[in-house]
Amino acid sequence: MELVIARCAGLDVHQATVVATVRTPDGRGGRRRTTETFGTMTADLLALREWLQAHGVTHVALESTGVYWKPVYYVLEDAFTLLLINMPDLKRVPGRKTDVRDSEWLAQLLECGLLKSSFVPPPAIRELRDLTRYRLQQVRDHSQEVNRLCKVLQDAGLKLTTVITDVMGVSGRAMLRALVEGTTDPVVLADLARGRLRQKLPALQRALAGRFRAHHAFLVQQILTKIDFLDETIARVTAEIDRRLAPFEATLAALDTIPGIDRVGAISIVAETGGDMSRFPSAEHLCSWAAICPGQNESAKKGTAGRRVKATATCVALWSKPAWRPPAANGTALQARYRRVKRQRGHKKAVIALGHHILEIAYYVMRDGCPYDELGADYFDKRHAERAARRHVRHLEALGFHVTIEKAA
Repeated sequence: MELVIARCAGLDVHQATVVATVRTPDGRGGRRRTTETFGTMTADLLALREWLQAHGVTHVALESTGVYWKPVYYVLEDAFTLLLINMPDLKRVPGRKTDVRDSEWLAQLLECGLLKSSFVPPPAIRELRDLTRYRLQQVRDHSQEVNRLCKVLQDAGLKLTTVITDVMGVSGRAMLRALVEGTTDPVVLADLARGRLRQKLPALQRALAGRFRAHHAFLVQQILTKIDFLDETIARVTAEIDRRLAPFEATLAALDTIPGIDRVGAISIVAETGGDMSRFPSAEHLCSWAAICPGQNESAKKGTAGRRVKATATCVALWSKPAWRPPAANGTALQARYRRVKRQRGHKKAVIALGHHILEIAYYVMRDGCPYDELGADYFDKRHAERAARRHVRHLEALGFHVTIEKAA
């Protein structure tokens, strides 16, 4: 294979160690290979950096192992051209699998220019991404605590969640506080309802008649305390995120015009993609990076349905959540697209296809800095008018009608 990079290194990264292999010219037309093992403490990583600089290394490839690659990357990013590699994409010949051989294999592929680096955003975006992912986890924890609260109420025979849509609303919290303080009379508890919920007083009285015991009160108190703590945490994290979003306000406003994407979703998209679409040659490249496009499987000029690349939990939450909203947005092109796909392939695949389409729209919105232009529910029928006409004719003929089509004047 042709030599592309003269002085390079491959790093096999683990929690406690980093195995580094350097490949340099040996002065006789061949290649010299040197391997060392370093720790992952900051002092050890600085020693690794000096060792690589002593060998004149210009390019470094390292494994994307969990979160262990991050300290290594941050120490080396200012001194070398780094390539973060997804190792499952580099399947080795089976047998003799060791850390040393992994680092050697990385270095050999790097010197021949056969590695493609993963996308690593700049420091400001990395910090924003950490904050948005942390907020997402806190929101999930909040939902889990609310579910635990509902489970305790069910165990006590209180069917409050059957009557109240939001048990953490004003009326629900008032009833829960009264239960914790020792009030168990269904009439008194139901009278704490506010607003339109007072129309359901008879149902509330029946739902609040149960066997609420002292240990239920203790559990509810602990859960409510944790929910309050999570609410405060989410509010503080959201304030910190908003403080860092000043350079992206125009992009966020444009993304917010896409059906299914609210401000929180727009912030997550900017944090995950960086907001700079110059890193992605096309919308298809962005969707492929986000693992929301079909796999490619072709042999002998025959293609088969490829499975979608497995995505991380963060990607699944980010790209699929907005796709659940447009089906309910009447009169939109996204709703029409959802119905077209659902008719033939079912709801779940229609949601994935819609998520793919929304991400494509987000690409052009971020690239051009313009808001989303709604095309209308009849966009696809107008674009494929003859196909739509044939489909409607088939449906009418299946119902026993004889159809003759004549264009309007």
